[in-house]
Amino acid sequence: MENTLGLEIIEVVEQAAIASARWMGKGEKNIADQVAVEAMRERMNKIYMRGRIVIGEGERDEAPMLYIGEEVGICTREDAKAYCNPDELIEIDIAVDPCEGTNLVAYGQNGSMAVLAIAEKGGLFAAPDFYMRKLAAPAAAKGKVDIRKSATENLKIIAECLQRTVEELVVVVMDRPRHKDLIKEIREAGARVRLISDGDVSAALCCAFSGTNIHALMGIGAAPEGVISAAAMRCLGGHFQGQLIYDPEVVQTGLIGESREGNLARLKEMGITDPDKIYDAHELASGQTVLFAACGITPGTLMEGVRFFHGGARTQSLVISSQSKTARFVDTIHMWEETQRLQLK
Repeated sequence: MENTLGLEIIEVVEQAAIASARWMGKGEKNIADQVAVEAMRERMNKIYMRGRIVIGEGERDEAPMLYIGEEVGICTREDAKAYCNPDELIEIDIAVDPCEGTNLVAYGQNGSMAVLAIAEKGGLFAAPDFYMRKLAAPAAAKGKVDIRKSATENLKIIAECLQRTVEELVVVVMDRPRHKDLIKEIREAGARVRLISDGDVSAALCCAFSGTNIHALMGIGAAPEGVISAAAMRCLGGHFQGQLIYDPEVVQTGLIGESREGNLARLKEMGITDPDKIYDAHELASGQTVLFAACGITPGTLMEGVRFFHGGARTQSLVISSQSKTARFVDTIHMWEETQRLQLK
């Protein structure tokens, strides 16, 4: 699957990032998201595959969003049989976030990116549009930290695994009222806190790369992004755990669903019989082959954002594979005018 789709998925996230970056700093988060969705869909529909969106922009067909259950790929074209035999195409599940961090793009802040994860059919957990308690940590701490332990305990474990002191650790937490006690505990334990307004996929990724000065992600964020993070961490060998949050009182803001009871009923309808189950990366991204791709929209810790020049743009992407066990950073010059000279500055 990597050989067939590796370059294709890089181009998918590149096109989404370029489209969204045109709206950077304009205060229009919905438009920045919409154009990323449209660009991502257009490029995916040129790929020789039978794709199905399992995590997207919504749970119903509300164009132009990439909705859960939407079919993508060359086989969606009316004239698909003129190009291929649809029955012979690879079937894959796809999780997407065309503009992860829409507010970051709208207000010209760092850390936004276009992301997707793919696996063979059935290889990605179809998370509901709920929230998820998350714990991400470096590979050295994999299986040693645990989301059921306190933040203080986990920080001590991470410090020991990395041969550091707790005071040398940096933990990323979403800047939300629900995290007041968590932030206080982390600080009292001696670690430092980096608060972010959006974009916890990037934060989870950073835990798996040395040199980022990010050593853990803790707290509650969106569940769909949790699956995408898990796919990346599965490929990188990092630690990731997630637990669905269905109680509006815990989340405090923005949870879809009017009541705890209603959300539990919804989970049961989706076949989730244990709503309190703690999932690890292999359960959230269980496919035999998992691929993750991201492209920076605005500058981030791992990737530069889109940089425009006359007649083109420059992007930086990351593609991670469980198959080849590689993480490749891809620097691309996009030339829109044939006579345009390469501008590398």
